[in-house]
Amino acid sequence: MKLSAVDLSPVPEGGTAADAYEHTVDAAKQAERLGFERFWVAEHHGMASRLAGTTPEVLLGHLAGETESIRLGSGAVLLNHYSPFKVAEQFGVLDGLAPGRIDAGLGRANGSPAVDRALGTSRRVQNPDEDHREKVEAVVNHLYDDFPAGHQYADIEIPRSGADEPESWVLGSSASSAKIAGKLGMRFCFAAFIRPQFAVPAFEAYRETFEPASLAGGVEEPQGMVAINAVAAETDEEAARLRAVAEASFKRMQRGELGSTPAVEEAIDELGGVPEPTPATLDEGEWPRAISGSPETVSGLLEQLADRVGVDEVMLQHVVPDHEQALRSHELIATGLGVDPR
Repeated sequence: MKLSAVDLSPVPEGGTAADAYEHTVDAAKQAERLGFERFWVAEHHGMASRLAGTTPEVLLGHLAGETESIRLGSGAVLLNHYSPFKVAEQFGVLDGLAPGRIDAGLGRANGSPAVDRALGTSRRVQNPDEDHREKVEAVVNHLYDDFPAGHQYADIEIPRSGADEPESWVLGSSASSAKIAGKLGMRFCFAAFIRPQFAVPAFEAYRETFEPASLAGGVEEPQGMVAINAVAAETDEEAARLRAVAEASFKRMQRGELGSTPAVEEAIDELGGVPEPTPATLDEGEWPRAISGSPETVSGLLEQLADRVGVDEVMLQHVVPDHEQALRSHELIATGLGVDPR
């Protein structure tokens, strides 16, 4: 199984965005050494005291100079905020900085009303799915210089390395995004840490609607990846303590609290105790929002969940405030899955 990671650039307690970015660079370098397939960075707005990952296209440019072989990408660029041409230009530049190893992960999400106003984003789109599909298609056509002759954009060029163009992915947490990926013949990544209950139906919708390579740079058969919130430690019990942070963070989000990520002991306090360890075998239909365990437990769980949706690559997303513990978790998971280091 291929292993990848998405990093949100969390701001450490008492730290700054500079500390967050330094940790992201550390994580990318470690992922490369461990043999991870790809390393993605995220886009979140209006939460800078907690998450410094606001502009993946900028951070990826820095990571391109700090790594040599791992694929780098966005998880995701939120396309509803931007011009498809500008997004394509950004990824063309990134391709020039890291030839042949850039992923253009394309998604959508609204922020708070104030954030959307600040970004100039309309929250009232008549056909949001159709609008998103058109924007995804436009980004890919720009990236691959694939507008038909006579099209108003056919003569517009973007920078490129001369190596393989960026791989384009549709990212989402619903069946509607899965259908867009399928109809366009594109790769699809599902964010199971957001809506785990929709993972199986989303991949079913993706395969049912899939049309081979209708876009340049598409794929001839479905190609998917599932992103899972997972944390490992030496024992199932210690890993459950670390998972408390993800559980408490989700409960805070449900209450509308978007403050800093709690420390482990603070999270355990808020939950009223340490969460039960994730069982080594999940019941049919059971898909936790976050999983934890020893390397053996987590690797088994990841394989179970990947099998359910028929993919051979998982992307790790987790909320671990302590940077060293986060790095150790990635190391343990890579060992448990038998990933070959570079």
